[in-house]
Amino acid sequence: MTVSAATPVTPPVRRFRRRPLTAVEVVQRILAYTLLVLMVLFCLVPFAWVVFSSIDGNAGPNVQIPALSFDNFGRFFTSAGTPMLLVNSLIIGVGGTVLNLVLGVAGGYALARFEFKGRRAFMFSILLIRVIPAPATIVALYLIMVNLKLTNSLFGLILVEAVLQLPVTLWLLKGTISAVPIELEEAAWVDGNTRLQAIRRVVFPLIGPGLGAAAMLTFMGIWGDFLTPLVMLQSQELYPLSIGLFRAFSEHNHVDWGLLAASAVVYVVPPAVLYIFVRKHLLKSSLGGAVKG
Repeated sequence: MTVSAATPVTPPVRRFRRRPLTAVEVVQRILAYTLLVLMVLFCLVPFAWVVFSSIDGNAGPNVQIPALSFDNFGRFFTSAGTPMLLVNSLIIGVGGTVLNLVLGVAGGYALARFEFKGRRAFMFSILLIRVIPAPATIVALYLIMVNLKLTNSLFGLILVEAVLQLPVTLWLLKGTISAVPIELEEAAWVDGNTRLQAIRRVVFPLIGPGLGAAAMLTFMGIWGDFLTPLVMLQSQELYPLSIGLFRAFSEHNHVDWGLLAASAVVYVVPPAVLYIFVRKHLLKSSLGGAVKG
C-alpha cells in the first residue's frame, strides 16, 4: 500500500487596497518632496560648480556647461607655488596622522589594560578638550609654540595637529583594544613573548578596523583644518592647500576660477582615496577567528 504525501495548503493571498489620498495629504507630500529636492540641489550645486569649472577652459563664478579642457589641472601642477601647497598638505596630513596613531595606540593600550586612580575622570577630561571651540584656545596654543620655538615650521604644526586630534583617537582605540581578550596576550606571555612582542603579534592584527577608523578621522580632521595652520605659519612656502585656496579667492582682484576649481578638486582627492582604501577594512575583524583558534 502506498502513502501519498500530503499536499501543502497555500494560504490565500490577501490583497489590500490602498486608501486614496486626501487633498491635504497630497499637498503635504508635494511640499515634502519639493523641500527635499531643494535641499538636494543646495548640496549638489557647489559640487557641480567645482567639477564643471575645473574642466572648463572659460570657467566663471556661475554654473555653466563646460568647454571641456584639462588645462586648469595642468596649470595647477606647473604654476609656481601650487604644487608645493599640495606637498605641504600631504606632509602635514600624513605626518600628523602617523604621530597621532603612535600616541593613540600607546595611550589607548594604557587606558584599556591598566587600572589607576582617576582613569575615568582622565578620559572624560581629555574628551572635554574637543568640546572647547578651537578659536578659544588658539592664542594660548600659539604662545606655547612660540616659547618652544616651534612656530612657522611644519614639524611644529604636525605636533599641534596630532595632539588636537588625539582625544578622539584615544577613546576610539581604548574601546577597540578593550575588546581584545586579555587571555590572548596572556597566552603570548606564556609562550615567552614580552609585553611589547605580545602587542605587536597579538593586539595589532586584531585592532585593524579601529586603527583604520582612527586614521581616517585624524587625517580628515588635519586635512580640513584651516585655522591652526593660518595662525602657526607665517611663511607662504609652508602653507598647505587649504590656505592656498583661501588666498587664491581673497587676495587678488581677478580670481582665476578655473585654477581655483581645479585646486579644490585636487584638495578633495586625498581624503577620498584614503576613504576608499580604509572603507573595506573598517568592518573586517580577525577577533572571531583568533578566539576560535
